This record gives sequence, C-alpha cells and structure tokens, in this order.
Amino acid sequence: MTFVDERTAIIADPHPLWLDAVEQVLDGVGIRTVGKTTSAAEAIELVRKLEPDILIAELASFDGRLEGLTLLEQAREIEGVRSIVLSLHHEPRHIDAALAAGAVAYVIKTAHPDDLASAIRQAFDHSIYLSNSSVLTRSSREAVEDDGPGLTRRELEILRLVAEGHSNAQLGRMLWVTEQTVKFHLSNVYRKLGVANRTEASRWAQLNGLLDPTATVQVAAA
Repeated sequence: MTFVDERTAIIADPHPLWLDAVEQVLDGVGIRTVGKTTSAAEAIELVRKLEPDILIAELASFDGRLEGLTLLEQAREIEGVRSIVLSLHHEPRHIDAALAAGAVAYVIKTAHPDDLASAIRQAFDHSIYLSNSSVLTRSSREAVEDDGPGLTRRELEILRLVAEGHSNAQLGRMLWVTEQTVKFHLSNVYRKLGVANRTEASRWAQLNGLLDPTATVQVAAA
C-alpha cells in the first residue's frame, strides 16, 4: 500500500527492538521511516531537520535528558508533524498527559499491531478526529469547563459520543484508540460525575448542555 504523496515517519523508543517492530507497521501502511532513535534529544533534532509527517514515540524518560512529554510538546511546535504515543503506560493520567502534550493518538503496546496501523492511517483523516458529532460547541464546552467537574477535553468528547449512543468499539474506531483506552476515559468520567453507568452519564450530559435538550438520549451497550 502506498499513498499518492509519500509520507514519512520518525520513531523514538528507548528499546531498540520496538524501533524495528514499529517500522514494519509503518511499511505496511505505506509510510517510509526516515529516522529511528533511542534518544529523545536526538528524536526532536531529527524531527526539526527532516520534518516528518508522523512521530511515533514511547512515553518514557529515554536517556534521562528529555522526558517523553517534553518531546511531544516540542514536536507539536513543528508544523505538520502528528505525534502518536506507543507506550507500556496505560494509566489514565498518562493518556491524558500525552494528549494534552500534543499526541493525536495513544496506543498501548499490548494492543494488536492493527490498532497502531489504524491510528497511523487515521491520523491523517481529520474528519474522524474532529467529526461534527464529537466536537463540543464553544459555549457548551466553556460552560462545563468553568463550572463542571473538571473533565478533560477528551473526556467531554467521549461523554458526548456515549450520550449519542455510540459503543466503546465505535468510539475506539472514531477516535483511533483502543477500547481499553476508551474504558479508562469512561471510568474517569464516571468518577468525576459521581455516576455509575453510561445511562447516568448520558443524562448528565443532556442536563448540562452537551446535547440538544430536546434530543433523546441513546445508550449503547459497552
């Protein structure tokens, strides 16, 4: 498989074996690896020099000189570079931190290689990540962030999609993350809202302006 315009990638991971494994996945979706490194400091230099389309990085301290989050933040400043995290860390706080630092997708290393391939392909499809059904209006988002229970942007996005009737599997495909990642976000949503299930969370979303107040709340099975 190849793209009309060749796309390129840089891989950064402190473990050399993962560099080759990720390169194979990239080859499978038609993206050429132009740089591989076990050093985060070298990774950002490669990104600045080669301006790849994709940076795939582990969320780790690497060589001790540059934390993985700092690498994401610096890569975000370079126009056109999309960062994907491939990590052993699966705690919600790590996922939220990576997304806040600029990652467009978060894939856990225990996931199937197809999950990473899907995230890579869909990183170029903004209509999926920023679909009308998943973007909060400015007024409703600000209202919840100012007065609400401290939900992150991604948690708000998932809450609205759940209230619209999407299942975890559908959410994973729409946001190009694993179902496990969706479940992590949902558990945070339930805890912050003080609710026990999807139905209660969906009702909260409607009552707090994330949905049309006249809309019927639809709840899919997890």
